[in-house]
Amino acid sequence: MSENVNTANKVTLDKKTRQAVMWRSTFLQGSWNYERMQNGGWCYAMIPAIKKLYTNKDDQIAALKRHMEFFNTQPYVASPILGVTLALEEERAAGAPVDDAAIQGVKVGMMGPLAGVGDPVFWFTVRPLLAAMGASLAMSGNILGPILFFVLWNVIRVAFLWYTQEFGYKAGMSIAEDMSGGLLQKVTKGSAILGMFVLGALIERWVNINFTPVVSSVQLSEGAYIDWANLPAGSEGIRQALEEQAAGLSLSPVKVTTLQQNLNDLIPGLVPLLLTLFCCWLLKKKVSPIVIIIALFAVGIIGHVIGIL
Repeated sequence: MSENVNTANKVTLDKKTRQAVMWRSTFLQGSWNYERMQNGGWCYAMIPAIKKLYTNKDDQIAALKRHMEFFNTQPYVASPILGVTLALEEERAAGAPVDDAAIQGVKVGMMGPLAGVGDPVFWFTVRPLLAAMGASLAMSGNILGPILFFVLWNVIRVAFLWYTQEFGYKAGMSIAEDMSGGLLQKVTKGSAILGMFVLGALIERWVNINFTPVVSSVQLSEGAYIDWANLPAGSEGIRQALEEQAAGLSLSPVKVTTLQQNLNDLIPGLVPLLLTLFCCWLLKKKVSPIVIIIALFAVGIIGHVIGIL
């Protein structure tokens, strides 16, 4: 451990305080905003620990301001990040060289990768399974359906919040104790790299731009498209149309190529990537996220009105 840490007067976060932080973290999205997203809920969750670690009011204010920075992740997987942050704050209060940038770097570096895990696990797996189980019972007239869903979901949720926060707290202690070995810097750098990797992989899914201007219109030869006028009536015509489409025939006698189709043929996802990098550049230039969001809305609306998007 670094020699700067005052082990004699070190304040340790007891289990009761850590539990208070965990319960408060259930309100992580209670004051969600477009500029810094979950920062208000995060700061609210950290209050019991900050009061425990810092007796001086100025130090408490500084710590609260430190945790009002941008934060956003899947609400449940914020718990291990909270645990690591609690450990780093504990070491900082004891005099360890843990600065604001290190704490914020760990938070930002961890929130991206964990969000990519939390959404599929909780929103797309656990919750639908439990809801399907409860719905099947409810449809048969069993009152245990909604009760079972409510109880199981909250037991799983609270257990995950507590045990992952404790895991992060213990892992954070190991990080903070190895200041001289540069482990904190390595974890911060590694988390940031992983976060950017996950962000890059999800751009294609999250960012969607469609340029509608027509580049070319080509009249197809007879036999290259479905002849709708000569199809049999009723279900037989529908069946034949589907078969012809599956065989590669066009739905229309004119093949229209848009600008977006050309861009997709050139480099799929190029424009969403460029837009994301441009927004990152604007954030680096201290442009407000609210201004960027409003500008994107305006560009989208105007582009649609004039026929570009």
